Amino acid sequence: MHFLSDTLQSYITQHSEEEPKLLKELTRETHLKVIQPRMITGHFQGRVLSLISKITAPKTILEIGTYTGYSAICLAEGLQKKGQLHTIDVNEELYNMQRTYFDKSGFGKQITQHLGDAVTIIPEIDATFDLVFIDAEKTQYDAYFEAVIKKCRSGSVILSDNVLWSGKVIEPLQKSDKATEVLLKYNKKLKEDPRVETVLLPIRDGLTLCRVL
Repeated sequence: MHFLSDTLQSYITQHSEEEPKLLKELTRETHLKVIQPRMITGHFQGRVLSLISKITAPKTILEIGTYTGYSAICLAEGLQKKGQLHTIDVNEELYNMQRTYFDKSGFGKQITQHLGDAVTIIPEIDATFDLVFIDAEKTQYDAYFEAVIKKCRSGSVILSDNVLWSGKVIEPLQKSDKATEVLLKYNKKLKEDPRVETVLLPIRDGLTLCRVL
């Protein structure tokens, strides 16, 4: 997942915004209590998400893939005063942990949790999305994208995480590796899709930024 040396990664982090105390606490609890803690967004990427949100100043944010709530809190930092963030996840076991930290963050009243299949839930949300963060089941990325772009406006930003997939996108494809196969097609699609302009950023495990035209 990390393509830069630990020393250079440390330098980058040291010269970026500090990680909020609450998010340090959430990171610690995630590592202590949750399986696969490496899935948490983390300090550097979290500050990237926060800054993108602050630059775009969204009224409505959609996040697909909540995990323990770290990225949702980062994205919420840029919400307009009466803005709303909708976050969707399939893991009900993490629901209460997410809510605890959402409320501690001060954004609790602006964050709505949804439990279930994102492709089914997205059409039911009565909102136009200014900012979208896709970070859930990789084999469903295309379905997520098609569901959200219908509810975006010109100028909306769609972020897709893990698009480099630990470097597997440039390695020989294994027949059994469905996730990598899907991501290869997804990355090609975003590059060629006339509905968006796209930049793939080498941040952590790859973060694609699309602007809806």
